Amino acid sequence: MTQHPLWKYLRPNSLPHFFCPGCGAAQVLNFFLQAADETHLDFDKFVGIGGVGCAARIPVYIDAEALHGVHGRTIPWATGIKLHKPELKVVIFAGDGDASAIGGGHLIHACRRNLDVTMIVVNNLTYGMTGGQMAPTTPLHVKSATTPYGNAEEPFDICKLAETAGATYVARWSTAKPKGAKKAIKEAINHTGFSLVEIVTQCPTNFGRRALGTGSAVDGLEWIKKNSVTIKKAETMSQAELEGKFVQGTFVNKQKPVFMGSSVC
Repeated sequence: MTQHPLWKYLRPNSLPHFFCPGCGAAQVLNFFLQAADETHLDFDKFVGIGGVGCAARIPVYIDAEALHGVHGRTIPWATGIKLHKPELKVVIFAGDGDASAIGGGHLIHACRRNLDVTMIVVNNLTYGMTGGQMAPTTPLHVKSATTPYGNAEEPFDICKLAETAGATYVARWSTAKPKGAKKAIKEAINHTGFSLVEIVTQCPTNFGRRALGTGSAVDGLEWIKKNSVTIKKAETMSQAELEGKFVQGTFVNKQKPVFMGSSVC
């Protein structure tokens, strides 16, 4: 059987993968490998970092240096690696909980410092690996394992958080928009400074069953599509109309000095 061209970037004998059938994290792995291939990313000068969660397993499959450790500590590891070896391309793969819950403080300061790393946030709107509990990004009124009557908390907007904190590249897409997601990852890889790409993804096993009443990945994708709008469309909508919508596109793309420990350059 002829192997797919992207298989050369995967660790030998790493398949079948860990992800549930229909999981969006597997799509994000695909998007990243396509983006890496098209940008000619040098995997000999690459480090992938994952914490704990479904998305954190992504770098495990890539045939390159990887660090897989505790929950919410991806950015401190990336900081140490980047300051010691600034020539390396460091990419963090984090879930929404890894990035905005226990790791939220680290995210704010990496943006503020303009640390020269890329963070891909796979936002499945729930704690998917540990049973489907409410996460900081779970939409308002949505049911989860810990909010059986609906979530009463306003969700975090990760992109707004990153933009406000000072990230120099910020974009959001979804697994329902693969071309946009891949383009954003390519731009983030080529960007100098802190770049964050949020990809809203379906979780059929937990979010799908509890929030949508179905375990279908297709239903999850359709729900994401139904609740997504482009930046251009969002500009014509009221705040009330935007409630619960995922605005997709590039929010920030600028240059400023990057953090180099005791100095910027």
